[in-house]
Amino acid sequence: MAGVELLPREFGYVVLTIVLYCFLNFWMAGQVGKARKKYKVFYPVMYALESDNKDAKIFNCVQRGHQNSLEMMPLFFALMILGGIRHPLICTALGLVYVVARYFYFTGYATGNPENRITIGKYGFLALFGLMICAISCGINLLIA
Repeated sequence: MAGVELLPREFGYVVLTIVLYCFLNFWMAGQVGKARKKYKVFYPVMYALESDNKDAKIFNCVQRGHQNSLEMMPLFFALMILGGIRHPLICTALGLVYVVARYFYFTGYATGNPENRITIGKYGFLALFGLMICAISCGINLLIA
């Protein structure tokens, strides 16, 4: 267990925040599944065509909200882990802001009006910026230590 001893005790909060995001992702995937049934968009089709489906736009907004969250997940996880090594409590707070913002990003997008994703969802990008600063700080600290 030597590797665990190198991490601050508070890093556990970082881990739990990442797991919370995983639960949010599972919930979003479930919402896409429900939308597939409701709007009759079946696999392997990723996005509905408006020429084939009158509800294509709303389904595509639900799908896109989840897809964008999947696209951002590796960046979020990496920044949480790297920044959390040196700043676990700050990264946890920023991570929680990100998770909440992602929820509102998804639910806003899922209304069928893509502009609704940025009302509260835009704060997720501020949280990511803060996480980048924490990761940079960690990297610099490793270089000068």
